[in-house]
Amino acid sequence: MKVESKKAKVRSRFSRSQMRLRTEAIIVLPDIRSSLNVGSIFRTADACGINKIYLTGYTPAPIDKFGRADKQIAKTALGAEKSIAWEKADDILKLLTKLKKDGFYLIAVEQDKNSVDYKKVKLKGKTVFIFGNEVDGLSKNILKKCDVIVEIPMKGDKESLNVSVSAGVALFRILGI
Repeated sequence: MKVESKKAKVRSRFSRSQMRLRTEAIIVLPDIRSSLNVGSIFRTADACGINKIYLTGYTPAPIDKFGRADKQIAKTALGAEKSIAWEKADDILKLLTKLKKDGFYLIAVEQDKNSVDYKKVKLKGKTVFIFGNEVDGLSKNILKKCDVIVEIPMKGDKESLNVSVSAGVALFRILGI
């Protein structure tokens, strides 16, 4: 007798293409320090149907310049680093200018005096989500390039979430998943 798991039944109801987003969505990760955070964001990106991830500054990549896999990214990404397109970009400001010129709506996820509640943001077509460094967040130069800055309200004593957790919270809510 063949036993089918609940997970298999859920997957069979929706093809992978049906689960993809209706619009293009990209993530930009400038100066993320932790490979574990990068891997976790790759895994979340896969779950959300993200099309591509740009890694800028010293953000570690799934494959280093010598062709070696980053074991910590692989550990937390669980293969998503192979299913999500990614690219290293040298200059984040040039990258954001190009994406904006290509018609993308730029959303920074950051605590800032000009930020709005992330639950109030509506998608406006092709979208870029930018998540900042674990300690310093996003620079003012990056924030100036963005169409909107969104913030996840904090109710406890801590002032922020881990970058990979904030990516999951913001992506699932804003993308309506």
